Amino acid sequence: MLTADCLTEQELLQQVAGGNELAFRQIFDAYHHLLGAHIFRLTDSMEAAEEIVQDVFIKIWGNREELTEVRNLKAYLFIVSRNQALNALKKSLREKKHYQKWQTEQQVKESMDNPEPLFNDQYRLLDLAINQLPPQQQKVYLLSRHERLKYAEIAMKMNISRETVKKYLQLAVGSISSYLRENTYLLVLLSILSGFINN
Repeated sequence: MLTADCLTEQELLQQVAGGNELAFRQIFDAYHHLLGAHIFRLTDSMEAAEEIVQDVFIKIWGNREELTEVRNLKAYLFIVSRNQALNALKKSLREKKHYQKWQTEQQVKESMDNPEPLFNDQYRLLDLAINQLPPQQQKVYLLSRHERLKYAEIAMKMNISRETVKKYLQLAVGSISSYLRENTYLLVLLSILSGFINN
């Protein structure tokens, strides 16, 4: 039976590179707690740390032939785990941003399609968001969302390129989304004011 005591680190890595699962298990047992603690400091999440440690060792096993070039196993494992953690954090941030963007765009769409009266609180907040847009972005947004014109039609009407229309619309939607996220407290205020007015 292979044991860490009878093999040098380089010999152990050679065994793993050759597909020896027992040698790989020894590396896992020796380092997974240490890497877990290291990754936890980066992610502040035990669940994420456990998942990333698993991913690190899956990646190492998948690229085990490269282990013959490793001269410092601990340093190598720390570098791989740090990179894996950073990739996971970036992915999580992207997913969160995409979800927030989708959620806000759905709210904007619902507000635009909502058949309730013009002075509905959400309408008023949306109006405020549209009013703070630069003139060109505001015009593009209104032509697209209110008049339902296509990019080419807006481009012809405003005498600008189709790409410019697309860019203005992206900027406008992003700005409106940010405004709605940052000013949702106004909905509460508007509701309170509406209550006073209706009473």
